[in-house]
Amino acid sequence: MNGNDRSIVGYVMVGHAMVHTYELSIPILMTIWLLEFSTTAAVLGVAVAIGYGLFGVGALPGGLLVDRFGSRTLISGCLAGMGLSFLILSLAPGVVGVTVALALWGAAASVYHPAGLTLISNGVEERGRGFAYHGMAGNVGIAGGPLLTAVLLLAFDWRVVAAVLAVPALVAAVVGVTVEFDPTAAVELTDGGDLRGVPNSLAEFAGETRRLFTLGFLLVFIIVSFNGLYYRGVLTFLPDLLDSFLTAAVGDVRLGVFDSDGPIAEELDLAQYLYAGLLTVGIGGQYLGGRLTDAIEPDRGLVIMLTALTAIALLFVPAAHAGLWGLVAVSVALSFALFAMQPLTQATIAKYSLPESRGLSFGYTYLAIFGIGALGAAIVGAVLTYASASVMFVVLAGFSAIGCLLAVSLVTTQR
Repeated sequence: MNGNDRSIVGYVMVGHAMVHTYELSIPILMTIWLLEFSTTAAVLGVAVAIGYGLFGVGALPGGLLVDRFGSRTLISGCLAGMGLSFLILSLAPGVVGVTVALALWGAAASVYHPAGLTLISNGVEERGRGFAYHGMAGNVGIAGGPLLTAVLLLAFDWRVVAAVLAVPALVAAVVGVTVEFDPTAAVELTDGGDLRGVPNSLAEFAGETRRLFTLGFLLVFIIVSFNGLYYRGVLTFLPDLLDSFLTAAVGDVRLGVFDSDGPIAEELDLAQYLYAGLLTVGIGGQYLGGRLTDAIEPDRGLVIMLTALTAIALLFVPAAHAGLWGLVAVSVALSFALFAMQPLTQATIAKYSLPESRGLSFGYTYLAIFGIGALGAAIVGAVLTYASASVMFVVLAGFSAIGCLLAVSLVTTQR
């Protein structure tokens, strides 16, 4: 990577890790809020759903803002907004205050993915490697956010923890303004032309949307929707599934790690450690996916990885029933393939979108991944309630198989 690539990638790695650190710290804090505010899981669930909902829905308007104001402005604003929202959270007097703070977090965080991915697409010459490092940093936040929050809660009240968590984002927002890089270096080198204006009216927005949604981009949009259904569906219920499979394989193994008098007194079972380990393994998957985008066309890489995800889903239950090592092996394979999809998906979106509308393209596709994909949790939850884990994995295989067929169609029709 050249100096410009390193500056951009370092900047977005920090931003991506921060977004997912905050995202995954919230479930840990929820355990405290249930006791602190004497509320129900249903009420608190609505409060948290508002923040997570805005995180997904805001991606589309976030994409428009990126095309208008630039990625640097949006990422710095995102970091500042997330930091300030957690400062507000530390002062929340009750559930209403928590709801407001999380809504502010969701709105601020929603602009990150369109902004960060646009910056990599338009500014980084070694795009595949940039996506890989960016994804790896996100996995550090996914795995490290809950752990960091839990460790801080061992020593401090949750309000102090929320305030402490706010500091890194605020510092990064200030530092980010001073980092020097060319945000359009890769466009000038590989795509040519200058970035033009963005829509100023609803009619212009509709026109830009029609221009963006070529057959190729429409296929990409549908593919990432099915990938989102698989991703959200499997990750939402994987901890409980791992617990069931591990109990069958080795019995009920629980490891007490927190002082019973501490703020989050509980015992973590082996499944939760395995789940955290799998999220960490996903860092390797991100790197693999990024390197694949440098070796082959990213849409062809999607065919390979979606085929792998289909096979893993069909083999998961038989492998898990084979014993502990079978469960570990198939779980590691799942994590690798699931997170290897992300750089390939991002590079494919860049390939089938227009440089001047990258923010809008990532806005639409992340609306699909986080918005439509969120239905995966509801679908999988219903299947587990009325059927079984075996049926659930068949449903997941169906999601990835449909995505794979569409990816094959994408490759063949765009020759």
